[in-house]
Amino acid sequence: MNIKLGKNAYGKNAVNLSKIIRHAEHHEFRQISVNVALQGDFETAHTIGDNTKILPTDTQKNTVYALAKEHFNGSIEDFGIYLCNHFTKNNPQVSQAEVEITEHLYARMAFDGTTHPHAYISSGNEKHTALIVQNSNGVTVTSGIKDLLILKTTDSGFEDYIVDQYTVLKPTADRILATQCEATWEYSKGGLNYQDQFDSIRTTMLKTFAFHKSLSVQQTLYAMGEEVLKAYDEVKEISLIMPNKHHIPFNLDQFGMDNKNEIFMATDEPFGYITGTVVRG
Repeated sequence: MNIKLGKNAYGKNAVNLSKIIRHAEHHEFRQISVNVALQGDFETAHTIGDNTKILPTDTQKNTVYALAKEHFNGSIEDFGIYLCNHFTKNNPQVSQAEVEITEHLYARMAFDGTTHPHAYISSGNEKHTALIVQNSNGVTVTSGIKDLLILKTTDSGFEDYIVDQYTVLKPTADRILATQCEATWEYSKGGLNYQDQFDSIRTTMLKTFAFHKSLSVQQTLYAMGEEVLKAYDEVKEISLIMPNKHHIPFNLDQFGMDNKNEIFMATDEPFGYITGTVVRG
């Protein structure tokens, strides 16, 4: 029987790192989680236990912390690019390095119109993500947003869908639209100001969501992706995940009261799960 090793990789996950960048007038606080995955010539490590080509995952962890001192001062994309280049340049047995970074977002507190120099408040569950892959074909950079909870109270409906023997959902032209959005977009070129790109793309997505007259979550998903591609030539494609966070009108008739789209029951499960990728034609 002919048996051989297939695709494989190894690395270090959940390298949790916090950094204070001390400016003259204020402190900048950053909190990230880094995953590293290496592919390459590691067959003998699996087949005969030869570790001579293995860079220990503990070393990978230490590398993230050590390089963060001088090289994590800007975007997570730039830091990921630096890490990938370090691992491939210093380890000829590595054919591909993949670095995934998730940043927990904070904002400086403000009081009486003045921003505090070193006190921060969490921006909620929202996270900035980046995935950097470096191999013989070059470097690809994918940025994204995760756990972005957005909601609007009107300009959303859902009508004219299939009705069969199991359908009890009532059509509506006015409902709450809420989703915990996740989006990732791949850049078609490098050398960008990735933080500015992230901020601008995020604003475009939010503005589209807010002002779009939604006939379905699918239509809003497509509109958000379409606006990003129209506004940013450097974005190759964008994928979105938009689970429907249901807010169901509560039955006040049982109490002799009218519910004029005012009182809702928020439900976590089950929920609709809508995904899509918007690409250039």
